[in-house]
Amino acid sequence: MSIFDWFRRSGPAPEATGPAVHAMAGEAAQFYGMDDPRLLEFIRSGGEGLTDAGLSITAKAAMKNPTVLRCVSLISFSMGMLPLRLHWKADSTMANDHPLYRILHRRPNAWQTAFEFRSLMQQSALGATGSGMRGDAFALIVRSGTRILQLIPLPTDQVTPRQKTDWSLEYVYNKPNGGQVVLPQSDVFHLRYGLSEDGISGLSLVKQAAEAIALAIQTEKAAARLFRNGMVVGGALKHKDKLSPEAYERLKSSMADREGAANAHKWLILEEGMDIAPGGTSGRDSQAIEQRKYQGEEISRPFGVPRPLLNLDETNWGTGVDVLGQFFVRYGLNPWFEAWQQAIERCLLTEKEADLYEAKFNAGALLRGSMKDQAEFFAKGLGAGGQQPFLEVDEVRGWLDLPHSDNLPPPLGQSNGAANEPPKSA
Repeated sequence: MSIFDWFRRSGPAPEATGPAVHAMAGEAAQFYGMDDPRLLEFIRSGGEGLTDAGLSITAKAAMKNPTVLRCVSLISFSMGMLPLRLHWKADSTMANDHPLYRILHRRPNAWQTAFEFRSLMQQSALGATGSGMRGDAFALIVRSGTRILQLIPLPTDQVTPRQKTDWSLEYVYNKPNGGQVVLPQSDVFHLRYGLSEDGISGLSLVKQAAEAIALAIQTEKAAARLFRNGMVVGGALKHKDKLSPEAYERLKSSMADREGAANAHKWLILEEGMDIAPGGTSGRDSQAIEQRKYQGEEISRPFGVPRPLLNLDETNWGTGVDVLGQFFVRYGLNPWFEAWQQAIERCLLTEKEADLYEAKFNAGALLRGSMKDQAEFFAKGLGAGGQQPFLEVDEVRGWLDLPHSDNLPPPLGQSNGAANEPPKSA
């Protein structure tokens, strides 16, 4: 059934028992009703959603591109592997007696680890799941009374946020087996990309980079076709006179034997004094390699991932790797830290709890320099070399993700409580 058949019906449409599925440039586009916003997007794009490069980019298609896969996995795995804990605001100690601490740090639900849950949610927020139309991630909050028990990830394509007349939000969830349920804002953990057109749904980075991704895919296909056909010589065969039918058939058979990458650069037996006139272009002449490298850089820009972390080209590995890591954390991951931390405060903490607790990522492992640089910084901070100390031992241990210890001496300049006492006169 065509999508436009819905508008031609004279009688009432039957109640939907499941998602409507329509072909979309080789992929499947699912709509869960006439009020599904993705249906309007589908109609506006003429039912195709094609880019200027001639492809329709869904999340599934985009993730087949190595640069997109690397960008998404690098950000998602970073957010998944870094410790996320609940802290007391008063003294920054861990609030491990709060039930949310275990959910954030160790086990969000019965079948996922914290790494798996956060990686999946981050992938959805980047627009790299489902249709890739929105930069949102949703999780159902399961409670027993006021106590949060689990966070259940929901497919982004099956959840539609909408704002009520009192400015609060509600979420329409389309069940996989058919039917809808409206979830109140208090029952949904909503993580979204910071850039938004309406302040409710985030922009999908995959959708925003669709043109660059489509061009990269088409460039890769062109290179694949070159090797599949295997006619690397590329040119014309010249004959001074008319080629005999017998010579033509032998030449045709010889050229057919050379097709395929495995037969590239084999000798060709020419007939009756023929000459070869080389073609005017080649893969290198058309700068295919440079084009593919440039498209990798173009795709990485929206994700905020530096070129060397994508293994694109040269860099001075060694002292520069620490700077690259710090650059990626500061400008690529820090906005996501804030998005997660503030979404947790908004969705998972009550007003009273938000005054007492805060969720914090420990990005120290990515921001630290070499072990030598760390040792020098911490030693000076604790008062080595006669410097005035500006760190506590527990602060250093916290940055290193080590527990508190009562068996360690105080910083050098604070030993015996005499750090700040004025010198006594003789």
